[in-house]
Amino acid sequence: MSDYRIQGATGEWEVVIGLEVHAQVTSNAKLFSGAATAFGAEPNTQVSLVDAAMPGMLPVPNRECIRQAVRTGMAIDAQINKWSRFDRKNYFYADLPQGYQISQLYHPLVGEGAIDISLDEKNPDASGKRIGVERIHVEQDAGKLMHDQHPTRSYVDLNRSGVALMEIVSKPDMASPAEAGAYLRKLRSILRYVGSCDGNMEEGSMRADVNVSVRKPGDPLGTRTETKNVNSVRFVMAVVEQEARRQVDVLEEGGRIVQETRLYDPDRNETRSMRSKEDAHDYRYFPDPDLLPLELDDAFLAECRASLPELPDTKRARYQALGITPYGAAVLTAEVENARWFDTLLDAGAKPVAAANWVTSELFGALNRLGKGLDESPVGPTQAAELLGLVADGTLSGTLAKQVFEVMLETGQGAGAIVEERGLKQTSDTGAIEKVIADVMAANPNQLEQYRGGKEALFGFFVGQTMKAMGGKANPAVVNELLKKALS
Repeated sequence: MSDYRIQGATGEWEVVIGLEVHAQVTSNAKLFSGAATAFGAEPNTQVSLVDAAMPGMLPVPNRECIRQAVRTGMAIDAQINKWSRFDRKNYFYADLPQGYQISQLYHPLVGEGAIDISLDEKNPDASGKRIGVERIHVEQDAGKLMHDQHPTRSYVDLNRSGVALMEIVSKPDMASPAEAGAYLRKLRSILRYVGSCDGNMEEGSMRADVNVSVRKPGDPLGTRTETKNVNSVRFVMAVVEQEARRQVDVLEEGGRIVQETRLYDPDRNETRSMRSKEDAHDYRYFPDPDLLPLELDDAFLAECRASLPELPDTKRARYQALGITPYGAAVLTAEVENARWFDTLLDAGAKPVAAANWVTSELFGALNRLGKGLDESPVGPTQAAELLGLVADGTLSGTLAKQVFEVMLETGQGAGAIVEERGLKQTSDTGAIEKVIADVMAANPNQLEQYRGGKEALFGFFVGQTMKAMGGKANPAVVNELLKKALS
């Protein structure tokens, strides 16, 4: 149970949240036509006769779109309905040439499932919650109206018309902005692992309709509003916070909440009314007469299941079993690119714990500094494995490894070549180290006297001076061992 509450003049209020996420299916074409779906194409260059609703044009389902939706359902342990049906949702809008949208109301492709979320980034195992998913149905997207191209006219771009969407409908199980954000992040991660949606919210290929209502603790559900087409996790959390606050203010002033569709204005950080919310019967749904029901056979379902990759939660558990901390495992599995990069690093022979620590601190820190993503990293996983191997076998100390890594970032050279070329190999030669220790002790008689007089904290001083004298190339473990002997 979430402890998130809104403090009002009449007491505390709870917020109840459900999300309807529209995820564009990764496929070779649109849901019912062969038209392309590339982002950023010139307006009206990706429109087939079916998308434009020319007379006599009949829709044909794209098998890949159905397959991707089924795989997504399997990834959240949802019920897959072997029999499903398309319905017509009737409404007139300028960017919907047919005058109806082909969707699934009564018999969706995917039934109930669930997504596990965590609210504690440092310890993902500590505070989990299961969010129910009511259904996933497939439907076609509408086109896009452009109001800023002409002073008195609106233009229509039909490139998106007919693009395949999965509508993933959660149950109203979320009770705070943080839970809504965690759910959307986790869902996006799963979709990207499965490969059924690229999750690019800024390009509109994943967007959320945010349903919010408020109530006094223990009361029945309140009237909800739906804020449409929210395109970032941060904005979804802001919508929950602002809309819940607005509803509380309305109710406490004696008003009532109207079931309506709203829009979010990120510049003003507020929601505003768009239109009264229609109910399902207002759309006059009926089975689409141009499309036969979908019937999935066991072989198709088996192929879908066999094609699923290792999913985020399973991968995180595997990493933790290798000794990686829960936080490290969560960071490495949050994005599919991170996990694939790290798996390649392990396959190249890197030790799991050392590799995880290096990736999450050194590599991510360097890329952040350079303003680059992991896909742009000048150092690949096999190069990183070579560097970590030189640390593991004692060739490089941690300090020297940092120096070598910086050169790798600048030049793209391999770690071994840099070590040879620049003479950066760590020395464990006891004779050479003992000579430097003797010189350091001779040069610092006062500190030597104080140390032998009981000031043991000066041990670090002697380690530092020895390492400095050897240009950071001495093996720290050998230095410590020889210094203890020399100073005693």
